[in-house]
Amino acid sequence: MSAQTESARKPRTSRGERTRRALLNAAAEEFGEKGFQGASVSGITARAGTALGSFYTYFESKDEIFRALVRDMSAQVRGAVGPAILAAPDRLAGELAGLTAFIGFVRAHKELYRIIDEAEFVDPESYREHYRSTAEGYLTSLRSAAERGEVRADVDEVHAWAIVGMNVFLGLRYGVWSDEGDTSDVSASAFELLKNGLKPQDS
Repeated sequence: MSAQTESARKPRTSRGERTRRALLNAAAEEFGEKGFQGASVSGITARAGTALGSFYTYFESKDEIFRALVRDMSAQVRGAVGPAILAAPDRLAGELAGLTAFIGFVRAHKELYRIIDEAEFVDPESYREHYRSTAEGYLTSLRSAAERGEVRADVDEVHAWAIVGMNVFLGLRYGVWSDEGDTSDVSASAFELLKNGLKPQDS
């Protein structure tokens, strides 16, 4: 679908926005439980409590709502993590707060990983954009922190991807596979590694 068509389908009223939000939330449940192949438009509308016609007011197909859902979940992650980082007194403290917020988000939205993982095969560009935009945003904020003297001056793309990768796998292990461990304890251990590396503690 073209950007122009997608723009024309955006809700123009608060009621329309609520309906579209309900459809996206229902899609997260449907795709999260059944996967892309097993999910259906009728299953999404049944979960959302909306008519089939309402679905096609905002989305052309199952493929389209899946792509929209990947973008929406990316935005939700940023919305959960970003404010936690910004509220911290400095960037290092922000890393601790941000990881804690991310694991907490994953525990509440376990479907995130299945949906993003399936995007690699259903819509590879959405899959790559999810991680690419996350890492790019991370790098931008790290460089701002470097300018303030809060982190090392030579932060680059590798550092951003390394931190994002660490967070992704910690979210998988302690958010999806199990809820064991307090989120703050898990992130504190990871933060210690991020802050001091693997050097011996007495060095």
